[in-house]
Amino acid sequence: MPTYIVLLGPPGAGKGTQAQAVSQTLGLPHISSGDIFRENLKKQTDLGKLAEGFMNRGELVPDDVTIAMIRERLSRSDAKNGALLDGFPRTPAQAEALSTMLSEFDGEVDVVPYIKVHEEVLIERLTGRWTCRAQGHVYHEKHNPPKVPGSCDIDGSELYQRDDDKAETVKRRIRVYLEQTEPLIEFYRQRGKLIEVDGTKPIEQVKENLLAVLPDTEQTNDLGA
Repeated sequence: MPTYIVLLGPPGAGKGTQAQAVSQTLGLPHISSGDIFRENLKKQTDLGKLAEGFMNRGELVPDDVTIAMIRERLSRSDAKNGALLDGFPRTPAQAEALSTMLSEFDGEVDVVPYIKVHEEVLIERLTGRWTCRAQGHVYHEKHNPPKVPGSCDIDGSELYQRDDDKAETVKRRIRVYLEQTEPLIEFYRQRGKLIEVDGTKPIEQVKENLLAVLPDTEQTNDLGA
């Protein structure tokens, strides 16, 4: 049977980094809902045109359109053994629809790792990010500071803080994510699928703890050790 993993984590939790590591280790494609939308819009597929129509009218893209995009992506040969889903589902209703759709592939959501990080840590991580204007190299004032304050080590260009990395924006992003995702977290917790992973640990340890709870790896629930 194929293996399907839904990876959850708020902005700043390191979900993108961990998704890439899990994808490479398990040999499963990393399927991001954002990437799928961009691909369909760029290629102007039928689904992309349909989604674009809703977006141009300022409307939310219906779940059935998103599900259809996910279904098409999962039908490709590289996903025959399963996939790591990132960014979808976002609601219990979408999770129910995903469950129904995965049954078409003779599979189900096997596990839902949730990279958990306290809000104050997320705020520190995100508000400390600075980006160079020339090439977009990213620094962090605490964890990865430039050698010369305000200047990129690589190309010498000015470092600036993106609007979505500023404190008020960051706090709002995190608050919205946590509020919107809590019902989904509870949905999978009630079904015995959710496993919390401590995202405050060093990146390599988070990776090890994450891989330990996934199929075909050593099972453990002692994630905070």
